[in-house]
Amino acid sequence: MQLDELEGGKAVLSRMLQAYGFSMQKELGDLYGLSSGTISTWVRRDYFPGDVVVACALDTGVSLRWLATGKGTMQDPAVTGTGATQGVRQLRKLRLRGGALEDEGLWTADSSLLDDSLADPAYIVKGNDSWIIDMGSTHPGNGRWLLDIDGDVDVYDVARIPGNRLKVTRQDSHFECSVDDVSALGQVFITLDRNL
Repeated sequence: MQLDELEGGKAVLSRMLQAYGFSMQKELGDLYGLSSGTISTWVRRDYFPGDVVVACALDTGVSLRWLATGKGTMQDPAVTGTGATQGVRQLRKLRLRGGALEDEGLWTADSSLLDDSLADPAYIVKGNDSWIIDMGSTHPGNGRWLLDIDGDVDVYDVARIPGNRLKVTRQDSHFECSVDDVSALGQVFITLDRNL
């Protein structure tokens, strides 16, 4: 590939928006903490934002060649073809910020991480922690759960106790409540902890 094949400006911006499923430049800016002025400068100067293009390819699983040049197909044949990479699956990526879930596009995972029991798996990130959560499981029982408590969403460890009650624990705090006092949004299937 030649460097002059790289397309900057509006063309690459349009493909990144398509890869994430965004309709507005602001959504991309919010995702990466970029001002609207920065993105407008890309368009005016026909600039190629290489770091953002690579991050987009890694986040969404779309073809880096397609993102950078517009050539080929959106999905990389190495990802969608036959062989060891055939078992790739894209999950919704959500960020847990300030007690609310924010959509961040897609996250690509090897399908061997998942199993057929998951009704609606999603990848959720909060700080250095992340989880694969089955958003189709909404009846809280023993285990780790994504709970909405009075409009504030977070991940908690839950134990069912007699009297249709729950013992809810998060770090050094815990409390007991009725099952009806919380809304279960999903059950944690895998916890991923970043150590660096």
